[in-house]
Formats: sequence, structure tokens, C-alpha cells
Amino acid sequence: MKVINVSETNSVVSKYVAQMRDISVQRNRCLFRNNLKRIGMLMAYEVSKTLDYSAKTIDTPLAKCNVQTYDDHIVIGTVLRAGLSLHEGFMQIFDDADAGFVAAYRKEDASSDICVQLDYLASPNLDGCTFMLVDPMLATGKSFEASYHAYLHNGTPAKLHIVAVVAARQGVEYLQRLFPSDDVTLWCAVIDPELNASSYIVPGLGDCGDLCFGDKI
Repeated sequence: MKVINVSETNSVVSKYVAQMRDISVQRNRCLFRNNLKRIGMLMAYEVSKTLDYSAKTIDTPLAKCNVQTYDDHIVIGTVLRAGLSLHEGFMQIFDDADAGFVAAYRKEDASSDICVQLDYLASPNLDGCTFMLVDPMLATGKSFEASYHAYLHNGTPAKLHIVAVVAARQGVEYLQRLFPSDDVTLWCAVIDPELNASSYIVPGLGDCGDLCFGDKI
């Protein structure tokens, strides 16, 4: 799996991530969601450079014009609820893409191990598509794994792009073992060094879903 860490080069993405982390700023729920959306748009632009393009001819008011546009059939999938703003940013860039949604959440079993519960899936056919699975937080990697396997019930993509805003090194390594092929690319806005005892990313930014939409019961 190819791993692309956007924070390795200076860009405005770093400003948006800094605001999302800062407890004095992240109380502004509207700004937090908007930063997720803006990061999604910027990362979608980077992903767009890797698509397959071909020449087409269009008619302008004055003459015919040759243009290069992508040929990929794109499906953008996300994990409810935290992924919605990031998903919206990707849909702004790939405005002709199809969309998929899966509901997944972490829960502890009787042994206090963390497992991932899936409750809902809505997705188009994925056979042969370029699938972009976007979710703000990559901690252990198990939510991404469970979500992707759920989407596979609706077909097998030709190409897979996994996109996270804040990733833990442990989760990155887990996905690298899960997807050893170079046909899969992981895009991260920033990669943090560790997880704490509760498997939350450190330094991270807290509960992304709660910061977007409020506390849940």
C-alpha cells in the first residue's frame, strides 16, 4: 500500500488541522465541520492527479476544443456520522460521483476488547469503480477494515483510495499489512505517533463525531 502523508509538505491543510486540534478553536462546531470539508476538497484534488485521463473533444461557442478529463467511475464511501463533512468535501470536487454510507461504531465486548459494530449500509454497485473510502480518524484501522468489507457486499472496486485526516502510526501499519498491494493508496493529512490505552489517537483531536454534531447518548 502506498502511504501519502500530506503534512510532509507545507500547505494550508496544516492550518485547518491545527484549528481542529486546538481546544480553544474546536468549540466552534461550524468551523470544525467546515475545516473537515475544506480538507476533503484539498485531499480530493490530490487524489484527482492519480486518476486515468483521456482526451475528449467539446464544442465551445467559437470552436472545437480538445480537453483531458478523467475516465474513472468514482464512488465515495464514508462512515457515519463523523465522515459526513469530509465526504461532502470530496463530493464537491467529484460532483458526478456516486455515494455510499455505512454506519459503524466502536464498542467493547465482555473482555473489554474493542470491536466494530456495523448497523447500516447503503451503496451502489462497486464493480470496476474507483472507490474512495473517507473517514476523518484512522486509529487502530479496524473500523476502516470492517467498513470496507461491508462495502464489498456490493461489488469489488478496481482501485481503492483510503483517506483519513488524522491517523495513528499503528493504524497505518495495520492497513499496510491488510492491503500489501500498490494498487491501494492511503492518504493522510497528518500521522500521529501513538494510541493511548483506550485506542484513541495521541495527540489526536478528540471525538470527531461529537465535535461535528454534538455529544451522543
